Amino acid sequence: MNISIIGTGYVGLVTGTCLAETGNNVLCIDIDENKVKRMNNGEVPIYEPHLDLLFHRNIKASRLHFSKSLKEGLEHGDIIFLALPTPEDEDGSADLSYVLGAAQEIGKLLKNYKVIVDKSTVPVGTSEKVRHVISSVTDVEFDVVSNPEFLREGFAVDDFLKPERIVIGSNSDKATALMEKLYKPFVRSGNPIIVMDEKSAELTKYAANSFLATKITFMNEIANFCEKVGADVDKVRAGMGTDSRIGKRFLFPGIGYGGSCFPKDVKALYKSGKDEGYEFDILNAVIRVNDLQKKILIPRITSYFNGDVRNKTFAIWGLAFKPETDDIREAPALYIIDELLKNGAKVQVFDPEAMPNVKRQFGDQLIFSANMYAALKSADALIICTEWSIFRTPDFERLKNNLNNPVIFDGRNLYDVEDMEKEGFYYRSIGRNFKKA
Repeated sequence: MNISIIGTGYVGLVTGTCLAETGNNVLCIDIDENKVKRMNNGEVPIYEPHLDLLFHRNIKASRLHFSKSLKEGLEHGDIIFLALPTPEDEDGSADLSYVLGAAQEIGKLLKNYKVIVDKSTVPVGTSEKVRHVISSVTDVEFDVVSNPEFLREGFAVDDFLKPERIVIGSNSDKATALMEKLYKPFVRSGNPIIVMDEKSAELTKYAANSFLATKITFMNEIANFCEKVGADVDKVRAGMGTDSRIGKRFLFPGIGYGGSCFPKDVKALYKSGKDEGYEFDILNAVIRVNDLQKKILIPRITSYFNGDVRNKTFAIWGLAFKPETDDIREAPALYIIDELLKNGAKVQVFDPEAMPNVKRQFGDQLIFSANMYAALKSADALIICTEWSIFRTPDFERLKNNLNNPVIFDGRNLYDVEDMEKEGFYYRSIGRNFKKA
């Protein structure tokens, strides 16, 4: 099939590349001329494990192409995916200007039947808005489908190629048949294609992400309470996670969730509720608690240094909001860095992938280190913000020798508390007992 993807961010580029991998002829459209030129030259503009292999293979096979021309995209594709940004607006709602702007241009260019697919995460009713915008400028037949993505950054390629489920929101038999044909190669193992109305499909994505954000936030609250009463969150987590009604995933406490999805989607669903006169009290609490959780290490750090971190040097391991990505959107590390800089501290950082993105934001306010141990040099404490695998089994003797003091504030609970005591560290983690070394 001939497929066009409008937008080449994380979702658009992964979608286009993976659809090309199953033999489709895919044209990806982006307004950024320099980005298009780089992709045509074989450069993958984002970091996502395994994407580069598929990207280069499908370019070589002439199944994956890039262009700046929306007109070319409309002429090429039978199915047109809208994978455009829906950033958080000032009031917490999803900004649909990119999606609706593209819809209007599509309407003006439409010459024959197309299926227009909302791949972006959008509020309930967006399909209707897209349909209205297009039909206001054309009489050509078209259908609008909601097809939310469920891709985890760091695992997006595997998630697309081996989806747990595919959700198609459509009231058109013709459009549904085309979408089922497109996705058939991805569900050969029997995972379902779930067809529903457009509004239910739109809400499914928000509901899923908001539930997972709530689960994370609940565990963070339990972890904080564990510290008050002397319980161990690791043991509580094990006791909870073996309950099949709850499950083991998303029960790891830490310094809050970040990224491009959870923060934005929770706020957008909360705002959608308010617009309809419905108060999502639980989501309001999730937003508030998560904002506090991102900075929960700060009072612990300042307390250790007797309320004054001026001219103290801190090493930070991990800048991305999660491992296996270079995405720093709403990353807890950024909030911690901001607070430390405001209080006169110096900050040395290391992340395997995200440092270029952070450098664009902070510039020369930070020292960007060549490796994880270089970041420790003459630092007064180490702060761990992202659970990259390389941080899990460090050389503790080397770590201790590089630090001015054997002090670690671990926002991701990477190490065993008793082991750290034996190693001679002052070690604070989330929701677990600690003892001064």
